[in-house]
Amino acid sequence: MSLRQAIDDAAARLAAAGVDSARVDAELLAAHAAGTERGRLMFADLPSGFEDRFRALVTERAKRIPLQHLTGTAAFGPVQLHVGPGVFIPRPETESMLEWVLRQDLPDEPVIVDLCTGSGALALALATTRPRARVIAVENSATALEYARRNLEGTGVELVDADVTASGLRPDLDGTVDLIVANPPYIPDGAALDPEVAEHDPAQALFGGADGMAVIDAIVTLAQRWLRPGGRCAVEHDDTTSELTAAAFRRTGAFDAVTARTDLNGRPRFVTARRRPATTEEAR
Repeated sequence: MSLRQAIDDAAARLAAAGVDSARVDAELLAAHAAGTERGRLMFADLPSGFEDRFRALVTERAKRIPLQHLTGTAAFGPVQLHVGPGVFIPRPETESMLEWVLRQDLPDEPVIVDLCTGSGALALALATTRPRARVIAVENSATALEYARRNLEGTGVELVDADVTASGLRPDLDGTVDLIVANPPYIPDGAALDPEVAEHDPAQALFGGADGMAVIDAIVTLAQRWLRPGGRCAVEHDDTTSELTAAAFRRTGAFDAVTARTDLNGRPRFVTARRRPATTEEAR
């Protein structure tokens, strides 16, 4: 059987199993089995045992095991991350928030905090694209911290083991942070999810209470304290909670420029806000 026919058959099998990105996944699994990149697959010399390895990978993917668990890596913006069971897999949708961040006019050496960092995706992407920034990443899952340490090793990113909902967290950062980003647990309890998510992403990284807002509300409170006047915040949210997230920023009275934003598919994805500049009265 030719490589092209093997990929065609694998794509058909994955599609029948309900995998939306069946063709792409088949090609990526073939590249992984061949030890090469997807773009070079058709020109690669296939190693011994390729067919058996590829067939085994496709069998696992047809069981709706995440592609990234099978390859051990996930692409996010300009970086590649090590991922696996027990850590949230970064999604392409979050790259819209990264793109927004990279358009912001920040100081030459900004202080950036990534809350609920998981595998360290946003922190690593920001440290890579803003090499003069002080980047702090916060996470409290022991398993996620292991992946984040591996992904962030040698980058200078400060990894903090802490719960973002805890009161009084890191008072040394009060009024000093230029930018906060967060992809927190935000799915409302009981929501229907694809098998790759429901059965393989950790619940701690997914669910944010009855309305999905428990962690987001805590992040808004923390951002009010940590951000300097004029500092910015971007928080990802569930498709159904864009208005609730924007309202959480507005009701504090501490933020302006509160804006609901969409991802590349046009779906409500994240909200951005600016810490109000200090008034004359506050500056006294």
